[in-house]
Amino acid sequence: MQLGVPNLNSTGLTTVIANPKTAPAPKIYNAGTKEFRYWSAASALSRASQFWSKLFPSLNWQGNRNKLPIGLDQGEDLNAYYDRAGLNFFHGTAGGVTVYSCESPDVVCHEHGHAVLDALKPQLWDAASIEVGAFHESFGDMSSILCALQIDTLRKDLLTETGGAIYKSSRLSRMAEQLGWAIRQDYPRAVDPDCLRNAVNSFFYRDPNTIPSSAPASSLSSEPHSFSRVFTAAFFEGLAGMFKARPKQDDANLLQTSKDMGIILATGAQAASVVPSFYSQVAANMVIAANAKFPNLGYGQALKSSFVRHGILTLAASNTFMRAENVKGFAAATEAPQQKELPRLNLSIAEYGLGINNIIVHAAAEPKRFDVTGASLSIGGVVPPTEDEAAKSFVEDLLRRGKLKVDTGKKNKNFSVAVTRVNEPETHDTHTHELVSEGNSYVLRRVRIDCGLHHH
Repeated sequence: MQLGVPNLNSTGLTTVIANPKTAPAPKIYNAGTKEFRYWSAASALSRASQFWSKLFPSLNWQGNRNKLPIGLDQGEDLNAYYDRAGLNFFHGTAGGVTVYSCESPDVVCHEHGHAVLDALKPQLWDAASIEVGAFHESFGDMSSILCALQIDTLRKDLLTETGGAIYKSSRLSRMAEQLGWAIRQDYPRAVDPDCLRNAVNSFFYRDPNTIPSSAPASSLSSEPHSFSRVFTAAFFEGLAGMFKARPKQDDANLLQTSKDMGIILATGAQAASVVPSFYSQVAANMVIAANAKFPNLGYGQALKSSFVRHGILTLAASNTFMRAENVKGFAAATEAPQQKELPRLNLSIAEYGLGINNIIVHAAAEPKRFDVTGASLSIGGVVPPTEDEAAKSFVEDLLRRGKLKVDTGKKNKNFSVAVTRVNEPETHDTHTHELVSEGNSYVLRRVRIDCGLHHH
């Protein structure tokens, strides 16, 4: 497949490749060369920025920065992350083969998706909620899927492969096959058998505070990438339902469906109340957005069905929030100014032996717009945790997975060492959160959204 020379400066979501500093000449290169990696990544970045900028022309990077720097090879690790300063990609060796994460358009568009969601809804960054963190990972995968659908040849191949019924395991649903292969060489059960994650799966919603902190890929855990698969599958099935509802199941209608879904997804995320049961709030707002922005197309019913099938919405609740007045009032709700920061909560952590009794966290404690929640495994919905319980579970989950850095320097000499990971890279940090001194308090702050595969 040949694509045109990408333009990284053509939209409001401008990216700049900072490493390497010099671009190779734009021509056809063999796969596996550094020149091929450069242009493969540049093409994915340009495609992702153009997709989201055309849907939301006024959108700027978080902090209103003009350009988002990109490092294509920041060292040795099967890793990639977004840290508000830019996107960072790495390389790692498995089975005698060196794999570069920037070579995968899926991975590039996934990380780009983190930056887009941070621009759309920056208050999610510090939210002390397992479900919010998992949605960030799901948004990365969903963005990657939507951006891939902008490629003409991929759409045509997908329609041929699936016969127009796109909710099937396919080259679109299987995320980062090469990276998945590399991880399986050392950790056979850590990822899916044929890819990193598959958007077509049968996982059903569970309260993430009640499931293990880690598990093989065949099971669900509270680890953000693992739990993200519930929402991604519902999204992908909903996308297929929207496409089926269109007049024809052809290339032009598939392209239009992807653009419509981008609007619905981003608008639903922006309008959603940040609460412990965040998935259901996003889902409800997506259904309302579909009915408000695309009436008479059947999008809302398709999305409602997919979210119910995957347990993100209960059937009873979905029949109440879809009332006509909610659809009519949706525009006003989305235009209301969003909080810049979530409410702060004083959380007791004395039992963790970190040398301090309390920390400040940003709680998922906004007023609920819809009285919805995920489905239980029997009848009705789960009883979601309170914001205090969700925050405590989030912090303990970080500690269990070794993702909270506790400063042991002179400034914070009373802190003990937190849980460590034996396979953590020595060349760069991969923790996602730190305890930061602010006045007389310590505040839990996110420093990056790390997608490194050492989390398995």
